[in-house]
Amino acid sequence: MTKAPTALDITQKLVQCPSVTPKEAGALAYLDALLSPEGFQVDRPVFTDKDTPDIENLFAKISGGEGPHLTFAGHADVVPTGDESQWSVPPFAGEVKDGQLYGRGTSDMKGGIGAFIAAVLKYIELHGEPNGTISLLITGDEEGPAVNGTIKLLKWAADRGECFSDAIVGEPTNPDAMGDAIKIGRRGSQSGTLTVIGQQGHVAYPHLAHNPVPVLGKIVSYLSSAILDHGTDHFQPTNLEFISVDVGNETWNLIPKTATARFNVRYNDLWDPEMIAELVLTRAKESLPSTDFHVVVEMEPAISQAFLTKSEKLIKGFSAAVAKVTGRTPEHSTDGGTSDARFIKDYCPVIEFGLVGKTMHMIDEHIALKDLQTLSDVYYEFLMQYFPPQR
Repeated sequence: MTKAPTALDITQKLVQCPSVTPKEAGALAYLDALLSPEGFQVDRPVFTDKDTPDIENLFAKISGGEGPHLTFAGHADVVPTGDESQWSVPPFAGEVKDGQLYGRGTSDMKGGIGAFIAAVLKYIELHGEPNGTISLLITGDEEGPAVNGTIKLLKWAADRGECFSDAIVGEPTNPDAMGDAIKIGRRGSQSGTLTVIGQQGHVAYPHLAHNPVPVLGKIVSYLSSAILDHGTDHFQPTNLEFISVDVGNETWNLIPKTATARFNVRYNDLWDPEMIAELVLTRAKESLPSTDFHVVVEMEPAISQAFLTKSEKLIKGFSAAVAKVTGRTPEHSTDGGTSDARFIKDYCPVIEFGLVGKTMHMIDEHIALKDLQTLSDVYYEFLMQYFPPQR
């Protein structure tokens, strides 16, 4: 094997590929060219679906025995740059300045990919193939609809006989410093639309109409101030947030018939989508002033359900690797948004650990070079525990 590239080498090459969802832009081609000569079997399946862009993905694996199968997962796609004139450096240059690597995707999450691939290649360089299997699940659709990415790549791999033992997702998880937190689960996310139905009429004759707008306002206020729970041992309290209100009325002298509000709920392990729908409908009905009004709640397809990884071996082993490299005891966290771990958890235990995420999606997104190397060192330390070297 040639000398393994560093996490910085790999991350810079990836950042220089402008892979804004759904564009591959050379990112997966670069990884293919990097991994194939080192003995990895590399596949790049393309998945399609109605009304969504075709997405190219990458699955690479290397096996050296009948031991466990550890997979590292991540996404090579990035969000748009915004106004590039506002960047202090070109967003896809991968420029190093004052100990920081700048560029779109450095934090979320090309740095994570660079770090775990560098760790895997270092392990192979020093110790040969693992007594088991190491694989890489890289999608190009995490920042987009997430329809033709990880969810289909996992099924594709399972249909080919792949059986994962454990998974690590390289999303940025540390709020302030490396070693702060490991994600051991995620809250669920459920969206919906609430509609109040009244009676349309002329604003000059309100007694002949039933205006749904103030009724909807009362419901929004009631639900927004409600305490849904106080959290659980591993999860924050559930929160319901209204994100838009609309009546579709452009006429000044018309009382509308309907008024709608869209909402999203981030919920813990006390809830499921059906319970949320029942709660919203019940509390909305409680706010109706009379039988002249009706309310309808329509729920969107579930984005993700709450989950908690309970594998003590995976969590304790990775926590030990973090502590050894960083000197910090990581918090076991479930906060934040969603990630592709919501799909992986249906196949094997999964945790998330990555860079400090303070600048992700921002203008001048950047990461500290020291943090990038630390992350790669943590991954390497965990590999040493997971696959004790044979030589």
